[in-house]
Amino acid sequence: MSTHEKIEPFRVEIPQADLDDLRDRLVRTRFAEALPESEVTDGVQKGPVSPGWEYGVPVSFVRDLVARWRDSYDWRAWEAKINAFPQFTTEIDGQNIHFLHVRSPEPSATPLILTHGWPNTFVEYLGLIGPLTDPAAHGGDPADAFDVVIPSIPGFGFSGHTASKGWDMARIADTWAELMSRLGYERFGAHGNDAGAMVSPELGRRHADRVIGVHVNQIFSFPSGDPAEFEGLSPEDMQYLGFLQSFVAHSIHDIAQQAQPQTLAHALADSPAGQLAWIGQLLAGVPDPDLILTNATIYWLTNTSASSARLYYENHHAELDTSRTTFPIGLSSFAYDFRPLRRFAERDHADIVSWKEHDRGGHWAAHDAPDLLIDDIREFFRMFA
Repeated sequence: MSTHEKIEPFRVEIPQADLDDLRDRLVRTRFAEALPESEVTDGVQKGPVSPGWEYGVPVSFVRDLVARWRDSYDWRAWEAKINAFPQFTTEIDGQNIHFLHVRSPEPSATPLILTHGWPNTFVEYLGLIGPLTDPAAHGGDPADAFDVVIPSIPGFGFSGHTASKGWDMARIADTWAELMSRLGYERFGAHGNDAGAMVSPELGRRHADRVIGVHVNQIFSFPSGDPAEFEGLSPEDMQYLGFLQSFVAHSIHDIAQQAQPQTLAHALADSPAGQLAWIGQLLAGVPDPDLILTNATIYWLTNTSASSARLYYENHHAELDTSRTTFPIGLSSFAYDFRPLRRFAERDHADIVSWKEHDRGGHWAAHDAPDLLIDDIREFFRMFA
């Protein structure tokens, strides 16, 4: 193994001076101004009611989390929780890659690489590690065990900044394939959510001979613009497509990070409250506020607001293969996430072998519906045992 192929043990060890600086900045936060609180409730003036999110992330949301971050959040406890798992770094394609690698006690465990989303980090999957690697200890069948690999996407967290152009989903997929080779896994499964639900299918597309199957929380298949694609769709489906179109058109994180990620990053790199608000727009539904703060702390300490945002720019400008895939793919769609329409998913993927729609859970199902997600991952890969 060459020097560049070495795998080095890694521990998160943040200098106290960095944490002191973060707290000092939080103490001195200058909050954005906002519109006055409305006094109208159901047409009757009944007292102050905070404005909603129609203008963006409310000041009240940021104030409350900044106070928690400053006064009671314990990074050292989370650092110890993270360090309880085996972590490593390696260099692939000129880029440092940070990852967790947790082997199952079961000798026949299936290798599984899990890819997180933005603005999450590898922390997205910490709660799944125990049940996936040691199902017998969590009331499951030992035959469903996995060796799990959870990398930090290049440009995110402890993988550090990207130092070159072109880190789109295809390049990341090739990097994951090389990572699994270095770990000794010739065949493996893949799961992804959000950005990971784009990287994981690309991994299956580009390395179909090695990928057992791909399980995702979203399938990003949308109308092409051909009127014939809408024939026979129900009024409900058409209404839902209208909602999706509006959502995409007003997704400020998509628009801003596709267009000028570096411009935005100057503010985020200088203000922890700004970093918190920016990622809070999508993490607000996570049930544990400390999970939001842990992600914000990782982005802040590693100063990866710019490099993580560049993923959107790179994907938007990449010339990616859009031909129909042939590897097995499975979907777990959760109630409070946007769902794909099967017609468009089947247009793009020839071998959809599992399609689950759940009545609870949101975009970050690993946090708010982990039991459903774990069951679906187990059931999906059981098909290839």
